[in-house]
Amino acid sequence: MHRRQLLCISLTLAGLSGAAVANEAVLNIYSARHYQTDEALYANFTKQTGIKINRLDGKEDELVERIRNEGKASPADLLITVDAARLEVADNLGLFQPVKSAVLEARVPAGLRTPTWFAFSTRARVIVHNKADVKAEWVQTYEDLADPRLKGQVCMRSGAHPYNLSLGAALIAHNGEAKTEAWAKGLVANFARAPKGGDTDQLRAVAAGECGVTISNTYYLARLLRSTKPEDQQVVKALGVVWPNQKTWGTHVNVSGAGVLKHAPNRQAAVKFLEYLASDEAQAYFANGNNEWPVVKSAVAANPALDALGSFKPDALPIGDLAKTTANAQKVFDRAGWK
Repeated sequence: MHRRQLLCISLTLAGLSGAAVANEAVLNIYSARHYQTDEALYANFTKQTGIKINRLDGKEDELVERIRNEGKASPADLLITVDAARLEVADNLGLFQPVKSAVLEARVPAGLRTPTWFAFSTRARVIVHNKADVKAEWVQTYEDLADPRLKGQVCMRSGAHPYNLSLGAALIAHNGEAKTEAWAKGLVANFARAPKGGDTDQLRAVAAGECGVTISNTYYLARLLRSTKPEDQQVVKALGVVWPNQKTWGTHVNVSGAGVLKHAPNRQAAVKFLEYLASDEAQAYFANGNNEWPVVKSAVAANPALDALGSFKPDALPIGDLAKTTANAQKVFDRAGWK
């Protein structure tokens, strides 16, 4: 009898607790971003709206798998992650729901949103070379990296990484699948070593003379530029940066973005948060958190490191179109031997 009474009491408390939570304005975010500046962003949203944010940070693939496993019971309202390829993976799995918002349509450029997810900051994928070993004029385009004169000079991270798959998707869109495969084969033939590590590892390898040229996202360069460590400043001094394809289709651009999840229990709060991310104030926090550029034209994010890299012509390919071609890029890279 005693055990039965305790069970009833526990169930009653659980019900009361659930009712309290249900009455509280909350937003549950699964995020692959975890930057210090984001803390102010979340705090300001709560201050403005009274909506409490519960956040679960994790790696992109792990969060997507978690959402899939949780199904309809998932408490998550929003997924925030980086790279169009990853956003498209989540979309293809049916994890997002369509969002119609006059605010988002007015502030986020059409080429940087889809019916189900929105970009809130951008980064560019640039060519970086050792100034002593590789001349800038040799590497003015992504296509130049397959030139035989760079044999033994190219360092790259895995071809299976979303950053490179998104670039491959852009090349397919502009040059066609056959030419992109020929390019990838030429690139592989120029490798100084088997692909390994991340973008920062490639930058350090180029600076050390292990190879002569690589491709990197701009925020990795910005981090090194902003670093006060002497060893990082030595890396920066050895490197030259080229904005690729300025005379053709422009430098490849990718994004950080977010979408409302299909089974979001707090959909209204989720849409409100996306609209907040498109405000000038939030854009500055969101972009600076990872040394990126805001997507909203009126937003200003003062970042001396990015400013030092100069201006460039970006690729105008809609980010949604780019994302849909990443699966083809993976097949092309596999055939070319870029693992």
